Amino acid sequence: MKIIRKALAGLALIGVSSSLCAQNAAEPPLPSTEVVIRRVVENSVSENENDRAFNQRYGYTRTKVTEYRNATGDLKKREEKKSANNPSVIPVAYHPRPAGPKPESSKDAPRTGAVTDANSNVRGRAFEKRDFTLNGDLLGRFQFTAAGREMVNGRPMLMLDFKPANKKLPERTLKDKFINKAAGRVRVDEADYVLARADLHLSEAVNVLGGLVGAIWKFSYTFSRERLPDGLWFTRDVDWHLEGREVVLRRSVNYHEEKTGVRRIW
Repeated sequence: MKIIRKALAGLALIGVSSSLCAQNAAEPPLPSTEVVIRRVVENSVSENENDRAFNQRYGYTRTKVTEYRNATGDLKKREEKKSANNPSVIPVAYHPRPAGPKPESSKDAPRTGAVTDANSNVRGRAFEKRDFTLNGDLLGRFQFTAAGREMVNGRPMLMLDFKPANKKLPERTLKDKFINKAAGRVRVDEADYVLARADLHLSEAVNVLGGLVGAIWKFSYTFSRERLPDGLWFTRDVDWHLEGREVVLRRSVNYHEEKTGVRRIW
């Protein structure tokens, strides 16, 4: 009987191994990072149209919470804002634009709705969408590496790790200092080639005006997006955390934003 059990166990292991091999063989190879980035940039052309259609079709509540703490972690100030989106006008039909080259003009360059509020100084002033326009200038600041594929909510996601490019990067504004020192991972929906999630952090401290006015030594930022049944995408939540110094005052800031009660109206 022992011999039979061992034989059956061996056959079971062979079967599992064969099944895993078959699954791996069936999984398509990862596209190159160049292809992924190109497709994301091409599809970002319709981001504004996507956002407009979402706000016209869907109702939701957006909550923003910002907390300020001192060096010992005591809560010094808390701000909470709530707003409701209740569409009352029958929307026009949403027709995604076919993928194509992105305009060169900075004035006409489309914006990506993937990134909303972030931070540019110790007080917690927000970045704007235009600071993250997907163009050659922004993408040229990073080195991208394929990190694999994973399933999220039943959809395959391509993972790309990124870090600052190994070259002299332009610092025309204070926000450039943050962007140039960002590193992390993004997840790209493999079917739609849109940014579905991003997790980033500062790879090194950022000084404000040479460090005399302030310094940021820790900053992390995350956003996640969801796809609706009609093919539209929306930003479900945004979180960021900052620790730094403003003149002699040390503080930390936490920010959380989310959309709840998302429901189709039209």
